[in-house]
Amino acid sequence: MARDVFDYDQAFVRNLGLVSPQEQSRLRQIRVAIPGMGGVGGLHLLTLTRLGIAQFAIADGDTFDLQNFNRQFGATVDTIGRPKVDVMAAMASSINPQASIRIIPHPIDSENVDQLLDNCTAVVDGLDFFELDARRLVFHRARQRGLPVVTCAPLGFSVALLTFLPNGPSFDEFFAIRDGMDRYDQLARFAVGLAPAAVHLPYLDRSKISLTNRHGPSSIIAVDLCAALAATEILNLVLKRRPPVAVPRYLQFDPYRLRLCTGRLRWGNRHPVQRLKLWWLRHQLRHLIDS
Repeated sequence: MARDVFDYDQAFVRNLGLVSPQEQSRLRQIRVAIPGMGGVGGLHLLTLTRLGIAQFAIADGDTFDLQNFNRQFGATVDTIGRPKVDVMAAMASSINPQASIRIIPHPIDSENVDQLLDNCTAVVDGLDFFELDARRLVFHRARQRGLPVVTCAPLGFSVALLTFLPNGPSFDEFFAIRDGMDRYDQLARFAVGLAPAAVHLPYLDRSKISLTNRHGPSSIIAVDLCAALAATEILNLVLKRRPPVAVPRYLQFDPYRLRLCTGRLRWGNRHPVQRLKLWWLRHQLRHLIDS
């Protein structure tokens, strides 16, 4: 019944005036890959669906639980224990019943990463902060396929944006991460490179971060900002309205502190200032491993 009454042009007519009919048609035709359907990933999917994008590939092997309620759009009393990919795909389909959603109900690994990326135009990173192996794999394979990857990190009440283009610095180059590196050193490099301005640190209670248990403070405020910013960057990458915020450029916006920081981080984490930050963060990590 829903498919019978649904009309794409009418459903997204209010986008017109911000995009042209031809641009809306272009958005409808692309396919976006989103690994991760939790906090940011799930809302990425719904935001892009309301933008009029109608083709997706999504992946996640997790289920919803009570600890997801503060920030994950699909987490409700009715979805506890249900697979995140199924819940979020159903939500997206209830917005656009004509949407084509390729579902991978497993964590991303070398066996299914190509299935995720096949016939996609762009990738939006929805992986958990601690999933570095899967993230490196996705970014590496996307680069080999010539796909841009947008990553928006929810940090405190802020959002940090980085876009990786196939002809720009790679993920490993920018973050100065390599195979065989200690896991905590990788996490430190990822954290420092995500937000070089680190405007969220003054109010972040680091005693609530546990590397052992893989959790830290999070907020729906930051998740909402991530979805809005990532969708804007995807729209821009597809419609080519302006140059993307591509590494080594970065952006962090914190509405709590009323701070917008943008810049260009030449050499990525190999920059001397970044190396100093890494030295400090490694010292902090030693206190967090058993927290």
